[in-house]
Amino acid sequence: MSHPPHRVVAVIPARYASNRLPGKPLADINGKPMIQHVVERARMAQRVDDVIVATDDQRIMDAVQAFGGTAVMTPADCPSGSDRIALVARGLAGTEIIVNVQGDEPVIPPSMIDEAVAPLLADPSLPVGTLVTRLRTAEELLDPNTVKAVLDSRGRCLYFSRSPIPYGRDLTPAALLERCPVYRHIGMYVYRRDFLMQYADLEQTPLEQAEKLEQLRILEHGYAIHAAVTTGTSIAVDTPADLDRVRALITTRP
Repeated sequence: MSHPPHRVVAVIPARYASNRLPGKPLADINGKPMIQHVVERARMAQRVDDVIVATDDQRIMDAVQAFGGTAVMTPADCPSGSDRIALVARGLAGTEIIVNVQGDEPVIPPSMIDEAVAPLLADPSLPVGTLVTRLRTAEELLDPNTVKAVLDSRGRCLYFSRSPIPYGRDLTPAALLERCPVYRHIGMYVYRRDFLMQYADLEQTPLEQAEKLEQLRILEHGYAIHAAVTTGTSIAVDTPADLDRVRALITTRP
């Protein structure tokens, strides 16, 4: 399926299967399925021209079409969200930039999407962008589920790790966080479409496999990732408790 060309298209991967919350894209949040909240927030981003849901399930496809959204069916066995998005991007000839917006973040601020896109609009040489935020606590620094990123002076990513990086040789974790900018990675990616076509074909790499972080494949193959630093926050819905949090948040918003 082909679509009219746009400069920036947000693609939202939305799988039905989930270990902890099956069917979560269809979870009701104040009268709307979760995927509708994500689509509406992506549409509010000023730098996004179009929004497409990439799904593997007819129920999600039907729900998206019911609220007037655009959905594309993709295979159930895609190895990663990036591979699913690359399949959709093949049908987006003429599009310059593809934004991977996570389908389980119904309160994502549209401004965060704009922050991630801006560097690629400003610098045509950048193949990939992402988001980071300043990491504030020693608990986060030491938590392997919190992915840390270190950047160079231009905002390019030097490395991502589940380990505490950088290592404060003569500093406590608290002192390190005071003196050195340490960042937490936020899993939103912005790809130049031409690069995304290549990325889907890149071999998996040793660091990627060791850390279980697919973005390391990009760095290991010698490509740059630019990280915009945001102060925005979002909530990924992985559990019923997360769902309750976002329901309460959306209810209390004006």
